Amino acid sequence: MGSLGGLSLFTIIIIAANVIISYKGFEDYGFFERYKFNVGGVRRGEQFRMFSSGFLHADTTHLLFNMMTLFFFANAVIGDLGELGFLVVYVGSLALGSLLSLYFHKNEYHYSAVGASGAVMGILYASILLEPQRGIYMFFIPFEIPGYIFGIMYLLYSIYGMKNRVGNIGHDAHFGGAIGGYVITLILQPSLFETDLLMVGLLAVPIIILFVMHKLGKI
Repeated sequence: MGSLGGLSLFTIIIIAANVIISYKGFEDYGFFERYKFNVGGVRRGEQFRMFSSGFLHADTTHLLFNMMTLFFFANAVIGDLGELGFLVVYVGSLALGSLLSLYFHKNEYHYSAVGASGAVMGILYASILLEPQRGIYMFFIPFEIPGYIFGIMYLLYSIYGMKNRVGNIGHDAHFGGAIGGYVITLILQPSLFETDLLMVGLLAVPIIILFVMHKLGKI
């Protein structure tokens, strides 16, 4: 596909789909309820919710934050993995985010969530693996943070958020998406085990901590 202003047309289509479907959800409560992630709905056989929820958002701020993150990191992933690889990471991370949410909340039939956060986290993590030294700017920090530092800190914060139920945020979907981005990128680009083994190992640490804590019943 071509590009528009340096942004892949592929990325523009995904952002447009998120905007159109999210705004439909803002205006149509029935549509929002039908397609959001809901444990009871999924367990009744409505598996489509695990994907459709990734194109709905709680409000404009939620939508804007996710789409800005995607805007900044999509090109790095497309540049290394190509558009098909980017799509595999995006969809795979969305699916894994929903699966982890289902796993942690399987007995909470009323648990609901929306947002592209899982998919976007997958793209963010893919870009960190592919370009670990790439800097990331946060709104409240006046200097650049190396991508791999941000990645580790974010996953550790997500574990804390899952354990303490911090805010109305689907931390498990973020975490599942990050794991998706991590695993799928390594499958598509196994040479990273040779070129960046230390980085591969460092980014695995929070993932291992999560599953150890879950095994011990701490989360």
